[in-house]
Amino acid sequence: MQDIISLLGVGTAHDVCIVGICGMGGIGKTTVAKALYNKFHQSFEASSFLPDVGETMQNNGMVSLQESLLSDISKTSMTEVSHVDRGISVISNRLRCRRVFVVIDDVNQVEQLKALAIDRDSFVLGSRVLITTRDEHLLKQLPVDSIYQVQVMDEEESIKLFSLHAFKTYWPPNEEYLKLSRRVVDCCGGLPLAFKVLSSFLVQRSTKFWVSEIKKLQTIPPLEVQEKLKISFDGLNDDTERVIFLDISCFHIGKEMDLVKQILDSCDLFPDSGIEALIQRCLVTFNKKNKLMMHDLLRDMGRAIVGEKCRDSSGKWSRVWRSEDSVEVLRDESNQ
Repeated sequence: MQDIISLLGVGTAHDVCIVGICGMGGIGKTTVAKALYNKFHQSFEASSFLPDVGETMQNNGMVSLQESLLSDISKTSMTEVSHVDRGISVISNRLRCRRVFVVIDDVNQVEQLKALAIDRDSFVLGSRVLITTRDEHLLKQLPVDSIYQVQVMDEEESIKLFSLHAFKTYWPPNEEYLKLSRRVVDCCGGLPLAFKVLSSFLVQRSTKFWVSEIKKLQTIPPLEVQEKLKISFDGLNDDTERVIFLDISCFHIGKEMDLVKQILDSCDLFPDSGIEALIQRCLVTFNKKNKLMMHDLLRDMGRAIVGEKCRDSSGKWSRVWRSEDSVEVLRDESNQ
């Protein structure tokens, strides 16, 4: 947290500062932004926290978001906007009147920022803007002053957060639950959203129930977590990028980037731009050895998408990655 506080520079820098918070779905971007907003918003003349901007725009329209921002920074509940262009003009004028702290949460299109007049020239010196998104490229388009990448939690941090949800304390109550908690957080891969979802149905349950649910979790990730992660997949630019994501999730995790690009290029999938898009949307990463990596829950989500169309027969899937399924497909083909 101290790193992003330094990037934000509240009370130490007097120019306009725009900081992006980036990371995969469910990793805690909004939680970080809320903590910063709660810590600093009273230090400004006006402030606004706009949650779930992408979803709100889709459900209620851009004008509703403009009205919410205007209401916050003007400190009045009576703020009506006739159309988007008019809203941009009014917001720009209001932002120039006072030093503000604005948080724009879960942005998925740069046009949303433009419609909210999020531009350096709109703000008074000393103002601060935080933007959370899964798309790093979007932040570079604005551009922002700096980007904070939210990382998955280590094991000790994970156990503390999971225990807080499951037991209302910072550590499991006994050794048996500690061992089970370690197995749960290992399945979650340091993803805060998964801790919250799983703890909700493990709380006040017996250790026998925990063991059963952990076995289930190892093969079937929680639906709520998958749906949250799938937003990034659905938001990819085209089917080619989706195909590349599914191919990586099924076949190419841990393989050298150059080799994967050669394979994808032979399938006319334009891997240079496609893999770059996946990296910018935090769907894949690469390690120091230039090998492609993917969070386990993203991998499971991708494979679940492949299996959706025919759950009962892997032989009808578009991809098979387990050796036993491959044998079944070949056996079925040979019998036809």
